[in-house]
Amino acid sequence: MTAIVPFLDIAAANRELLLELDDAYARVIQSGWFILGKEASAFEREFAAYCGAAHCIGVGNGLDGLHLILRALDIGPGDEVLVPSNTFIATWLAVTHAGASPVPVEPIAATHNIDPARIEAAITPRTRAIIPVHLYGQPADMAPINDIAARHGLKVIEDAAQAHGATYRGTRTGILGDAAAFSFYPGKNLGALGDGGAVVTNDSALADRVRELSNYGSRQKYVHDSVGYNSRLDELQAAFLRAKLSVLDSWNARRNIIAKHYIERLTGTDVVLPAFIDAAKPVWHLFVVRTTKREQVMRALGEAGIGVQIHYPVPPGRSGAYAKTSAGKTDCPLADTLSQEVMSLPIGPHLTIEQADLVCDALLDALRKT
Repeated sequence: MTAIVPFLDIAAANRELLLELDDAYARVIQSGWFILGKEASAFEREFAAYCGAAHCIGVGNGLDGLHLILRALDIGPGDEVLVPSNTFIATWLAVTHAGASPVPVEPIAATHNIDPARIEAAITPRTRAIIPVHLYGQPADMAPINDIAARHGLKVIEDAAQAHGATYRGTRTGILGDAAAFSFYPGKNLGALGDGGAVVTNDSALADRVRELSNYGSRQKYVHDSVGYNSRLDELQAAFLRAKLSVLDSWNARRNIIAKHYIERLTGTDVVLPAFIDAAKPVWHLFVVRTTKREQVMRALGEAGIGVQIHYPVPPGRSGAYAKTSAGKTDCPLADTLSQEVMSLPIGPHLTIEQADLVCDALLDALRKT
């Protein structure tokens, strides 16, 4: 049936900004410049300022951003990178594309983010970096992660694909480590109208290296000093992102209102609600609950017209891509359990309180009947 409450209403977001998006489109079309132009440069300046960073480099997508950071740090074959066992597979793929080996670390059960207490046991002489993921829009617990990295001489690369505008101890994601990669996939809090991504850092040398690698290994046209890639944020997506960046904080605030309402309505029920550390202010890219009755509950919600999804049904280590690798053979029981119980409820800046109540009513009814 047609969803009464869609999981995410991207069309409503675009309708709200239709005039601004139309203007962005017109600027690019009239300029006749579509790659590495004024819009991308302006967005890079504006997003860097938003994050409090010195540098932003627009790239093709979030996976490319992580990969380019690893390449820029000369992390590759023979090296290991610590990654969460519970994340979207792109985090792991970036490490593999760089030629290094992902090493999974289990999460904190309450937050689903990488557990700092488990990190040191996973470090070996081959470990070069840690990639904490700010999963669902909640920053990982960065202070102990950075302390561990400093003691062992490791780089910290934030996977901030879901955390545009989230803060940790008052500092926005993007400058909580050595560098960060963002995704601008359309469903993100800051989403383009196609693929896009960015690398953010305060390290000037790293930024220069990422920029070179992302543009065919070139700093000057037809002069190629390294084996690079074609991964650039195009002018049209940059222009759209500039329009959406202006409302990011207000849209994140709307998400927060819905999240608080869910928590108020669902506290004390048979679902495990999201938890977050005191130092973090999440931006609620996803609102993920847990239930051991997921199959029955999701079926009932679907029949009621409620859009629900699973993030993520298969841990990276259980995927065909990694099943035969040492990372895939690593025992990660918590990631396995989460993958069998998590369920994402509708959330977004255009979800109303009335719609959130429909979600809660349907969920509570489903729980009573299962």
